[in-house]
Amino acid sequence: MLLKESKIRVLENFYALDYVFFGKSVSEAKSCCPLLKEEYLSIKGALLSVFVEMLKLVDHAPKAIKEQVSSKVLMQSARNTARIARENAQRIVSTPKARAAIKEELKVQIKEDKTLDISEAIEGKIRQKAFSLAVDNLLLARVVAEAKSFDKLNDWEGTIIEDSYKILRDNLIESAYDILYSEADVPEEEEIVDEAMDPKKKAIKAAKIKKRMAGALNDLKAELQGNVAACSGKKDPRSCIEKRNAKTKAWFKTDIDKQKITLQKLMAK
Repeated sequence: MLLKESKIRVLENFYALDYVFFGKSVSEAKSCCPLLKEEYLSIKGALLSVFVEMLKLVDHAPKAIKEQVSSKVLMQSARNTARIARENAQRIVSTPKARAAIKEELKVQIKEDKTLDISEAIEGKIRQKAFSLAVDNLLLARVVAEAKSFDKLNDWEGTIIEDSYKILRDNLIESAYDILYSEADVPEEEEIVDEAMDPKKKAIKAAKIKKRMAGALNDLKAELQGNVAACSGKKDPRSCIEKRNAKTKAWFKTDIDKQKITLQKLMAK
């Protein structure tokens, strides 16, 4: 049975994880596909369920909280702990040891994929490592000091919990990254194309847009299927599906139209 203070910590971390990834609540993050957010919330819930089992196993005993914790105080605490976790992770990932480890991982990736975009791979690997460290710092750093039996994680049950934690943590990072990537792609207006842009860069940019447009149909199908699943328990599922599908199709049409305009500008001369 968890102490009241441990339950508050779990709830605080529920909100803090969003701030680690997005700097705001996931509900405020723009995304092309509601299905991405649903997946993220599902994985986050699973990760925190494992975290609860971890707290029980190590006999989590944080300092007693005498005063009542309001939602305002809880959210403020979530933002602060997320900020500290990100800052600590950034410091660690900037060390020579961490950068050397990232380089070694990239060497393996480059050998496996000769067409890999090096700059994007480096950025992605650094961000992935930083997120991983930030999540660990957020969820585990204080627990180490507050647990009565942290060494139980070395037992058979503890090993299973720890392995589950790592898998779900990595899955959550990947899910958050998908939302961040789609947030960057949310259509507002067509991208500005610099006429003086290097031809090689234009070609690379055009290739990326073509690839994105080619995958749009599959993304649309997946989103429409998700709409059916999301409306299955509603009183009027047909009406619910029609409304969600209308919004989904409108977004995809707008996105594709914007990409077409940008592509035409890139292909012109």
